[in-house]
Amino acid sequence: MKIKTYPVGELQANCYFLIQDKDCVIIDPGDSADFILEKIQTENLKVHALFASHGHFDHLMAVGELQLSLKVPFYIADEDLFLLKRVKETAEHFLGAVPPIIQPTETHNLKPGAFNVSSFTFQVLSVPGHTPGSRCLYFPPSRHSERSEGSYPIIFTGDTLFKQGIGRYDFSYSNKIDLFDSLERLFKLPEDTLVYSGHGEVTTIGEESKRF
Repeated sequence: MKIKTYPVGELQANCYFLIQDKDCVIIDPGDSADFILEKIQTENLKVHALFASHGHFDHLMAVGELQLSLKVPFYIADEDLFLLKRVKETAEHFLGAVPPIIQPTETHNLKPGAFNVSSFTFQVLSVPGHTPGSRCLYFPPSRHSERSEGSYPIIFTGDTLFKQGIGRYDFSYSNKIDLFDSLERLFKLPEDTLVYSGHGEVTTIGEESKRF
């Protein structure tokens, strides 16, 4: 699986393309729908699904426009739908004037547990705290007797865990205790798990658990 990272929007949220052959799923298409569509067309990718790690505007503003063009399902936790419904209001609060935002045509509940779409298989982890419906997408290590390129476990953490940082918990709907419980569970994953977060650079579970 190839991972391509595109920081998008004023807040430079990481939009991830997960690619196997020409099959693709996209995590956190936060802005710049035209740019994302251009990348899809240039690489001749077939997109099968869109995912939101949580409901904040900087991780999903492009979803509605992408759905109109791609006709693919969009997955977000039901617990964060209240944030999705007020995405334009929130974007204007943090960014000022914003262009029209197209609401997703349809949403599907991103439930915890095993998930399969096209050639992609992973675990959806519930990690409340930053938002009630925060989710991580965890790809366990490939079955090799020894670690080799492509065999490391991978997790996409949204705004729950960053390189040298953790998610905010000062919003009215956030919960510090839940966030720290979620982090403790994440830190039980293998130390060499590669962490792709919602903003910033790649890190590992081992590096961040030591700081925590």
